[in-house]
Amino acid sequence: MTGRPLTVRCEDGYELRGHIWEPCSLHGQLPGRAVVVVGATGVLASYYHRYASFLAENGFTAITFDYRGIGQSREANIKNLQASWYDWGLKDIDAVLHWAIDNVSQDLHVVGHSFGGFGVGLAKHGQQVKRLLTVGAQHAHWRDYRPGHRLHFWWRWHILMPAITLWHGYFPGKSLGWLEDLPKGVALNWARSPKDFPAGAGPMRKVVKEHQASFTAATLAVSATDDPFASENAIMRGLKYYPNSPAIVVQLKPHDLNSPEIGHFALFHSRFRGTFWLGTLQWLRDGTNPWA
Repeated sequence: MTGRPLTVRCEDGYELRGHIWEPCSLHGQLPGRAVVVVGATGVLASYYHRYASFLAENGFTAITFDYRGIGQSREANIKNLQASWYDWGLKDIDAVLHWAIDNVSQDLHVVGHSFGGFGVGLAKHGQQVKRLLTVGAQHAHWRDYRPGHRLHFWWRWHILMPAITLWHGYFPGKSLGWLEDLPKGVALNWARSPKDFPAGAGPMRKVVKEHQASFTAATLAVSATDDPFASENAIMRGLKYYPNSPAIVVQLKPHDLNSPEIGHFALFHSRFRGTFWLGTLQWLRDGTNPWA
């Protein structure tokens, strides 16, 4: 299935580009049920198109989008773009959730990958999400990286990335082959991600904490045991910011999904269509943990 192009205007006037997939048949359709797929830092929304199409094939209306400064939502020169992780949550994610509620349904669910799974709770309209499925969700505090990767990641993401960013005025991740280019604020948020995430929000700290406290969606927090970013500590640290969201934590081993490895990104590969993807339908449809 092919998604229909979508434009969502944020409160500050910034326009985000995305796609919407709608069920093409009444067979198995879930009337008025929407799923917003919120991506990882530096990952194009197109990476999740196969999964969004799968959701539509199974009766959901699925929405994907690029954050400001990324992919189709990028302006010509991101050196001048004032954008941070907090902007992505408070403005971008919030605008897409709001659009989905107004134009699709109030029966709203979210699938969030990496920062996307953590950042959805920063949005004001996050309080209207019914169920959340997170995949490797965390906010990249360096002490939480899985042992064996911590030193390498600390050097790459917390020493090299900010130095390169300050030199260029943005992070040229694409030319380095690491990830997509990032606005300066986002790259520095990642590089300086504090143990206490709201502490890095400056004047937005109070609002961030209020939105996190108002997030009540039932959460299924999934990660892989070979994910170097989303260790057990990282997952639990992220969930502590959402005390009013009842959460179930699942650690999947590669052999649970008949795979030699999973890592941080692979669960959105189509080779998991018959295993992990099918399991996500169970959670999104009725709130049942398929990996209990």
